Amino acid sequence: MQEVEQDMDTWEGYVDWKNKPAQKGRHGGMLAAFFVLVVEVMENLAYLANASNLVLYLKDHMHFSPSKAANNVTDFMGTAFLLALLGGFLSDAFFTTYHIYLISALIEFLGLVILTIQARSSWLKPPKCTSSDPSVPCEEVHGGQAAMLFLGLYLVALGVGGIKGSLPTHGAEQFDENDVKGRKQRSTFFNYFVFCLAIGALIAVTFVVWIEDNKGWEWGFARSPSNAIASMSPPISANPEERTITPAKQNEEPETPSSSLKFLNRAAMNKPACNFLQCSVHQVEEVKIVLKVLPIFGCTIMLNCCLAQLSTFSVQQASTMNTKIGNLKVPPASLPIFPVVFIILLAPIYDHIIVPFARKTTKSEMGISHLQRIGIGLLLSIVAMAIAALVEIKRKRIATKTGLDTHEPLPITFLWIAFQYLFLGSADLFTLAGLLEFFFTEAPATMRSLATSLSFASLAMGYYLSTVIVSVVNSATGSSDHRGWLSGGNFNHYDLEKFYWLMCALSALNFLHYLFWAHRYKYRSTGVEN
Repeated sequence: MQEVEQDMDTWEGYVDWKNKPAQKGRHGGMLAAFFVLVVEVMENLAYLANASNLVLYLKDHMHFSPSKAANNVTDFMGTAFLLALLGGFLSDAFFTTYHIYLISALIEFLGLVILTIQARSSWLKPPKCTSSDPSVPCEEVHGGQAAMLFLGLYLVALGVGGIKGSLPTHGAEQFDENDVKGRKQRSTFFNYFVFCLAIGALIAVTFVVWIEDNKGWEWGFARSPSNAIASMSPPISANPEERTITPAKQNEEPETPSSSLKFLNRAAMNKPACNFLQCSVHQVEEVKIVLKVLPIFGCTIMLNCCLAQLSTFSVQQASTMNTKIGNLKVPPASLPIFPVVFIILLAPIYDHIIVPFARKTTKSEMGISHLQRIGIGLLLSIVAMAIAALVEIKRKRIATKTGLDTHEPLPITFLWIAFQYLFLGSADLFTLAGLLEFFFTEAPATMRSLATSLSFASLAMGYYLSTVIVSVVNSATGSSDHRGWLSGGNFNHYDLEKFYWLMCALSALNFLHYLFWAHRYKYRSTGVEN
């Protein structure tokens, strides 16, 4: 009898970090997930504290042109998120999510130390501009100085990628997916994971950006390593046996392959020339699952391309405008506070009011399906780009009256930029939380970290796509006697409103493409169409 009661107290299908059966009341649950959320606040603070203001650092201190600085930022952030795939793969195949997190946090710390040293030392930066003529370019960072800059940046990117590829899955695995309450708690976890991303970002774009602008970049960089180290020592790491649970290996082998994607069934039914190429039916079915979610993944890249503008052109827009609120002068890099605050307010409302109401209305466990959430985010991104174009038209009209070559702030408040930030922020909340849960629930148990990291890989592809679009637009609209839309040293001469209208049109086409795939997708857990 005692043995039966002990079995009933175990999490069926889960093991602890020693590969022993996990026990209810001792492993997992909201308490363990809570520490993951605390860690994410600190880690995202360390990362975004510099990424949000990086475009101005590269332009003003490393003397890149506005468009080159923007492209370097999107390349850096894109690489960081793309490396989440590496973190997810290593977590699934060789290590655990917990160990990959610790290693990645240490790598990020080393990168931040390098950036701090460079920002502190004048001999590691290019000489200050000696000409007051804005048409005369300053000496751009090069040689060993540039090597140190990019070494620090991409060590940070490697660390961030590993953390993003392991931490969300580590938190989501603390819940029993065989229980309705556990699945609802897991959904809440993903909502609050995005909420905690926003909390870290809020501190980064206010307090740390203020330090960078008023006390110096070396102080801003110096704050980030301390946060990276602090994120490695909350109670989550004090006693892993009491906290960590992970799914056990699934040993059930389907006898016959499914009828979907029939062309892949040959891999399990035919005998290959080499035995190591032989696939089991289970492996074939897992590949099918991955292939089915890839179109959804692809349709979110354009939204993240729009989000990339928050860290580049939108910041530069604000830097030309009046950034005062009363007697308070707001740094342009603190603009992301608007979508961040909106996410902080909307996430609890969504989880505690909207979702319960939707569950009662639709009589379904999810209330609002994952794909519906993603679709709402894509729709909001279209509206955001249209608003961004209209605001830029207004800003350019005032700049034309004042003088396009003026270095004084334009007589227009930067709060106009807040509207595009609000819509893109809400789009990010709906899409990122929806993607994280969608990939986690639909992926095979042995591939969850890798699948979940696709959410961040989509961000990466969006940033890379932004770089490509900027380059293509400049190439297509520029000639020997006419500058491109986004070229030159004076931001007021940019045709940014045309670029935003282009992004709006591309986002609308992408939304139609998404509807095509989402309508035909069948959830693996229910088998019903979305």
